[in-house]
Amino acid sequence: MSEQNKKELAKTYDPKAIEGRLYDKWLNKKYFHAEVDHNKKPFTIVIPPPNITGQLHMGHALDNTMQDILIRFKRMQGYNALWQPGTDHASIATEVKIIEKLKEEGIDKNDLGREGFLKRAWEWKAEYGGRIIEQLKHLGSSCDWDRERFTMDEGCSKAVEEVFVKLYKKDMIYKGSRIINWCPICKTSISDAEVEYEEQAGHFWHIKYPVVGTDEFIQFATTRPETMLGDTAVAVHPEDERYAHLVGKKVLLPFVNREIPIIADNYVEKDFGTGVVKITPAHDPNDFEVGKRHNLPEINIMNDDATINANGGKFEGMDRYAARKQMVKELDEMGLLVKIEDYTHNVGTHDRCKTTIEPLIKQQWFVRMDELIKPAVEAVKNKDIVLVPERMEKTYFNWTDNIRDWCISRQLWWGHRIPAYYCDKCGEVVVAKEADAPSVCPKCGHEHMTQDPDTLDTWFSSALWPFSTLGWPEMTEDLKYFYPTDVLVTGYDIIFFWVIRMIFSGFALRVFVARKSSEIISPISIATKPVW
Repeated sequence: MSEQNKKELAKTYDPKAIEGRLYDKWLNKKYFHAEVDHNKKPFTIVIPPPNITGQLHMGHALDNTMQDILIRFKRMQGYNALWQPGTDHASIATEVKIIEKLKEEGIDKNDLGREGFLKRAWEWKAEYGGRIIEQLKHLGSSCDWDRERFTMDEGCSKAVEEVFVKLYKKDMIYKGSRIINWCPICKTSISDAEVEYEEQAGHFWHIKYPVVGTDEFIQFATTRPETMLGDTAVAVHPEDERYAHLVGKKVLLPFVNREIPIIADNYVEKDFGTGVVKITPAHDPNDFEVGKRHNLPEINIMNDDATINANGGKFEGMDRYAARKQMVKELDEMGLLVKIEDYTHNVGTHDRCKTTIEPLIKQQWFVRMDELIKPAVEAVKNKDIVLVPERMEKTYFNWTDNIRDWCISRQLWWGHRIPAYYCDKCGEVVVAKEADAPSVCPKCGHEHMTQDPDTLDTWFSSALWPFSTLGWPEMTEDLKYFYPTDVLVTGYDIIFFWVIRMIFSGFALRVFVARKSSEIISPISIATKPVW
């Protein structure tokens, strides 16, 4: 070789000169694309759809590298391998980001109105929604990008409507007043899975109520004295001899001068503290259940911004913590504050904005979980789904064993709007797909129906991801061939957010086609054998 034809090898590797060109070639040659081919055995992975607010971080890099290794390995083994990509609309996270951006422009969300806000939300999606996808491509992720989906695209939205209507007709979705987790900053309900518990230094305030018609007092301790404004009973254990003579009598509730009964209920631990518990059905999930058993009134004393409402008497308008401070001061002056004890306890906070959540009783939409969860429990117990490491089963069963009905309505504008319509005249409720939305009330004939303003929990649509991305509710060839999926790679922190919900949704909607054994993998959790 002549001297002039010699080319010196670069001393350092320059990925920009090689990787982009190589990746473009892979895409142009459709190396990552999968179509139904019954001469090959399918192998399917669905990507945990990243939020459109997100940027790639080390967790994403690890998670997607593992998926990439698996899907490329299966391709080389001769499988017809599909790695299904896409993104999630992330209701709360995205709405918070847009509101922050509007504030920088001096604009209030409510000034835009719903339609104006949604226009800005779609603009946000167009500008930022693809950022993490482009980053994944720079990693070399071998997803089938021809199939990229979004949880609010037409197909996924159709699936959401189908599920809501189907479950409503089966009485598995209902609207009712129950205790929910309320975020006073985001002003929306959140699910149990979105509550993070953190240790906070607080206090036990020991307070006594006077027993009506006697010179006795009954003493209890609470970490939230402001909620006493909504007390509707005081409870003791049925076998606690100390208070047997008081059961059936009443105490006088300070500040609001309301007489409330002393009841006996097994919920009370007679050996814990004084063996007395104040019962506030509108502000505590356990008290709510006690209240139902004893037919107690439910008195909500909080506004949506966590200020005291009109039921709080003279404390109306005060912030919850300001009211607490003032009430403790006045209880001390009345001689009803026994002592204050330092106490460190776990306090529920919103995982998005880190605000202390407030348990409130509100009208919301719920999914009945008692029957829905059973197949998901049996699937893991029978090792049809295997979690690796095995210790993840404890997390899984802890959630399933303590399951409550799932609150699925959110007081947000960005998301799938609940397909329920109300008669402006008689209040009749009609649940229907958008295409079948009623224009006339079927009960009274009134010609104006208003759609529910709330949207659905993000995880409601994410729960359908493995099959909505393959064409469900239509029984497409893609669905019959590529579903159920073989591998799921995800973090342990969304086992109960997402994984469990995909499992019970698949069972509930009977989407399964028995055709292959499956695997679920994550950096923390792996399931093998038939997943569905």
